[in-house]
Amino acid sequence: MQDVSLLRLYLLRAVYAFIALGLASTVWPPIVQLADLAAGPGSVIRALLGALALLCVLGLRYPLQLLPVLLFELLWKLIWVGASALPMWWHQGLDAYAAETLFACLMGIVLVPIAVPWRYVVAHYVAAPGDRWRRASVRSDIT
Repeated sequence: MQDVSLLRLYLLRAVYAFIALGLASTVWPPIVQLADLAAGPGSVIRALLGALALLCVLGLRYPLQLLPVLLFELLWKLIWVGASALPMWWHQGLDAYAAETLFACLMGIVLVPIAVPWRYVVAHYVAAPGDRWRRASVRSDIT
């Protein structure tokens, strides 16, 4: 089993705290105050990011077990930057919202890979055997 240093665990906790605090200050106030009661894309995004914030709080206690949350955070930001921000920047330029979101995403794209223990990720999510797909059959050997 790959051992993860105490420093790496603290780095992970710092990233979880950074994400949780950032989302707590931006996403949770409208959720708690019921500022927008319309069910639309904005409310879905707030709910998703609110759940991400809560999982990051749990990541403070279990930094290795919640690594998939950080991988999700990294992947959605990479996808958004590649599929939305860069094409917009190249073709028409970024509006204020896109520029602000790009800055936030780039912070995650830089910080998360620094904190993630990549050898641990490879050992536990790539190289390790997966869980079985079906129930083991019961064999009855009657002689």
